[in-house]
Amino acid sequence: MKDPVQKTIGYRLTHTARLQKALSARLLAALGLFPGQEAVLKMLSEQDGRTMGDLATALRVRPPTASKTIARLTTQGLVERRATDGDGRLVRVFLTDAGRERGASIDGVWDQLEAEMVTGLDSKERKRLRKLLRKVEKNLALRLGADGGLDDEAEAGDEDEDN
Repeated sequence: MKDPVQKTIGYRLTHTARLQKALSARLLAALGLFPGQEAVLKMLSEQDGRTMGDLATALRVRPPTASKTIARLTTQGLVERRATDGDGRLVRVFLTDAGRERGASIDGVWDQLEAEMVTGLDSKERKRLRKLLRKVEKNLALRLGADGGLDDEAEAGDEDEDN
């Protein structure tokens, strides 16, 4: 007999998220990255020279967590820290050439991960799934008293005809 908990939406979401995270980690490992590092490289590729505080805020992590990630990326030769002119206390983080190259590969990993996750779903099913997940995400964010980074506007093309 199947455990009734396994039939709940919460279980399905948690289990699916774990599997997605595991596959993401495997694909990132092929680039020599750990989960979380790719987000830093993408942020710096969009705006190089961010401060540690900016990175922590954008990543929604505490500054010590961001600092550890930057230290690991520095050790790998993907980023470098530079003191700002006139203020040695303010440090900015910049991509190295190797970091820029590695960052350019991340979109391919994300595309591959997305394709693997939605294999077997047609376009309409994908749109419906995104819409339903946004609703669940909004419910949870509201319950926690946060916006969760959600946009109230639906993504272009995500509106279903059955509304």
